[in-house]
Amino acid sequence: MKKWLTFLAALTVAFVISACGTSDEGSEGENAGGGDEAETTTLKVGASNVPHAEILEEAKPLLEEKGIELDITPFQDYIMPNKTLESGEIDANYFQHIPYLDLQIEENGYDFVNAGAIHIEPMGIYSQEYKSLDELPDGATIIMSNSVAEHGRILSLLEKEGVIKLKEGIDKTNAQIEDIVENSKNIKLDTDYEPSLLPQIYNNGEGDAVVINSNYAIDAGLDPINDSIAIEGEESPYANIITVRSEDKDSEAIKTLVEVLRSKEIQDFILEEYKGAVVPVTE
Repeated sequence: MKKWLTFLAALTVAFVISACGTSDEGSEGENAGGGDEAETTTLKVGASNVPHAEILEEAKPLLEEKGIELDITPFQDYIMPNKTLESGEIDANYFQHIPYLDLQIEENGYDFVNAGAIHIEPMGIYSQEYKSLDELPDGATIIMSNSVAEHGRILSLLEKEGVIKLKEGIDKTNAQIEDIVENSKNIKLDTDYEPSLLPQIYNNGEGDAVVINSNYAIDAGLDPINDSIAIEGEESPYANIITVRSEDKDSEAIKTLVEVLRSKEIQDFILEEYKGAVVPVTE
């Protein structure tokens, strides 16, 4: 009997040891498998529908290859993308150029930085009635954005086209209507409208000409190259940028996002898709 009890005790100990060994090996196997899987980072980016969100969609598979899952939040205006970035609901936004960002920081105290320039959207002037700015009659009305940050850009384009002349020696990126010193056709500049409403204003036939940002023009079915009567050249300094909170300026995910958006694959997509209405930054 004693021998039988001794045998059972030994058998029990052996079973426990064996079970413990099996559990450890299984755990180690699971950990090893988990370690082999690449970690995925989710990056939330706010963007205007066109072309920004479209460009980001094209970049999604390239970012996935680098372990980044892109979550795109579309916006229809120029105010909420920065408010949402400040609140932490998104990690970055892609819709604005540097002069606009600088103004938003000045007015709202945002602690934002430019993480990298991606593309330029040439500003265009459109008319239902006239085929060139030279055809505009005396006293014609040009409708433009009520965004003060855009005024220097629009006035510079009008000066380049010979419609007006600005003061000598001023920073033309910050020029305002009061800086006009020559206006031979007595052109009236109407600044009563939000940028997003300008395509509708144009379609309604209001004003003699309307100045429209290319992203809104494209979104409304306009072709900036063929439909505009005047448009900025590729030398425009108003590059659209990836904007982030200052605390995230050194984020590897953000650096990878900018790197992918500047890649040849995305540059080629921009050139092919927008036919010059959107121009990639090559820096």
